[in-house]
Formats: sequence, structure tokens, C-alpha cells
Amino acid sequence: MSRWRPRGPLGLGGAPLGNLFAPIAEEVAEAAIEAAWDGGIRLYDTAPLYGLGLSEHRMGRVLRRKVRDEFTLCTKVGRLLEADPAAPYEQHGFFGGLPFRVRYDYSAEATLRSIEHSLARLGLARLDMVLIHDAAEDPHGPAWPERFAEAMAGAAPALTRLREQGVIRAWGLGVNNVEPCLLALEHADPDLFLIAGRYTLLDHGALERLIPACAARGASLVIGGPYNSGLLAGGNTFNYAPAPAELLARRDRLAEFCTRQGVPLKAAALQFCAAPKVVAAVIPGGRTPAEVEENARLMAHPIPPGFWGALREAGLIPPGAPVPGG
Repeated sequence: MSRWRPRGPLGLGGAPLGNLFAPIAEEVAEAAIEAAWDGGIRLYDTAPLYGLGLSEHRMGRVLRRKVRDEFTLCTKVGRLLEADPAAPYEQHGFFGGLPFRVRYDYSAEATLRSIEHSLARLGLARLDMVLIHDAAEDPHGPAWPERFAEAMAGAAPALTRLREQGVIRAWGLGVNNVEPCLLALEHADPDLFLIAGRYTLLDHGALERLIPACAARGASLVIGGPYNSGLLAGGNTFNYAPAPAELLARRDRLAEFCTRQGVPLKAAALQFCAAPKVVAAVIPGGRTPAEVEENARLMAHPIPPGFWGALREAGLIPPGAPVPGG
């Protein structure tokens, strides 16, 4: 089945622009989005959760100045924002966001309401992609089966109808785990998945089952978290928590290998994620214009032809992992 695919190969992830982990000045956030545009990036991903609407607000303020048909815009449903003048300064890792609180709701009614609210915050008339956000936030926790069931019974049919009516172009899941994506393919007809951190140089969790399943169904993947929340970008966190010793050691081996080959680790990380045919785009975040510009340079950084074979021979990527250039 031939499906619409988002623009790639590089997009802009909007979580940092919602003040993830630390505030960003308005002018810096706006300049980062403009830097993405100037660098040829045309896929923009955001969500109500990111800064409790702040990321959507900031992206909309810049993107309203662009020709609408020249970019792809994605936001998410599943968390309704409810006004609260006493909302705390820090919520869900976002600092100084808008005065709202989150309420989980994956029903059809909440899905339509969430889209209306997002369009109002963005100041735009339409969305291209809508993702069901974190219906499996904790696949081992007690809330996951109930949330997923509600999403498949409510949000998924609602988004399918919007796609059939031409209101949106595509829908899918935005999650951090492989299993809900596989289950969604069994229960519904999603177009794509934004999966964060599960297909990277360090974590190949999507390789064995999800990538073949998407290929069989004609669905696409958008890869978020290509640096594994900082571990492949010089930090020591993985999944937004201190990385275990085993992963630190593997990261160090990758870094040493890349240094010997004269290839920036971050360039290898981005380009590895983009190699599978089902991957439509890779969307690292960027807090500043410099970070956004660096990501664009790294995605285009020349890598010697023998690099990927040597990486495989060193046992640093699986034998069956697709690599750039085939």
C-alpha cells in the first residue's frame, strides 16, 4: 500500500522548545526555528505536552510566516491541557511553560478537542500528521493496557475518519517503545510511528520486528531521540536518566571507533538512523540556532564508504542493520 510520507530526511523536534529541562528565551527559540527553516528543514514536530502548549505556540509564531504548503506539521493527542493559573513552574520536566495542567484522555471526543486547541495555539488552519502521544508511556506499568485500549477505541478511529475526510494526511503513534506500534498495526491502520530512542547506534530495538512490520504494511517511521537523550551527544543520560555502566562503555567504544575513522559520532548517529527504507525522517531536538545548524551539517557530513562495514565488523552494529549507501 502506497502512503503519504512526511518530508525528510531531517526534521525539528519541538520538545526542547517547550523549555525541556531549562527555560529558553523567546528570541532564542524563535531563532532556532528560523535556523531550521534556513537549513532546509521542513518537518516540524510538536505536542501539547511540550511546555504545556509553549512549543506549539512558539512553532506557530514562526511557521505562520511561511508558505503553508512548503512544510509538514505534526502534533499529538492524548493529553488535554486544562487551564490552571496556579500551575507549577515545573511540570513533566518542562520549566516555565504555559499555565495549564495535563489530563490524559484518549477518547474520540478529546482527540477532536485536542486538535482544535492545538490549531488555536499554533495559529494555523490545518495539521499534516497527528500522533497518539504516549498511549504506552510505561509498557510495564498498570496504566498502559487501559490507555492503549482507550486509544485504539477512541483516538484511532477518530483520526482514521479525519484522514479519510482529508482533514489530515496521516496519523500514528508517538511512543518510546516498539510493542505498542506492533499492536497498533494489529488493531488499526496507522500510517507511521514516531519512535524515540529505539533505533539508534546504541539501541536497535526496532530492527528485528518493527522495521519489517512497517515495510510489510507500507507504514513509515520517524526516528526521534537519535542521540538517546544525550548519551551520543557527549552527555551521560539515556532515556532521560543516568546511563548504566554498560551503555556508557558501549558509547565510549563507538566514540573511540569514530575518532579513529575521522567521523563525528553525532554524524554517524544521525545518518545511521536514516538508513532503513521505512524511515521517512530523523528529528533531533535543538535548543539554539547553533544546535539546529549543527544537526543539519552533521546529517550531510561526508562519511567514508568503508566506515559502515568496519563498524559492523567491530560488532558495534548488528549484522542486519541497514547502513547509508546500502
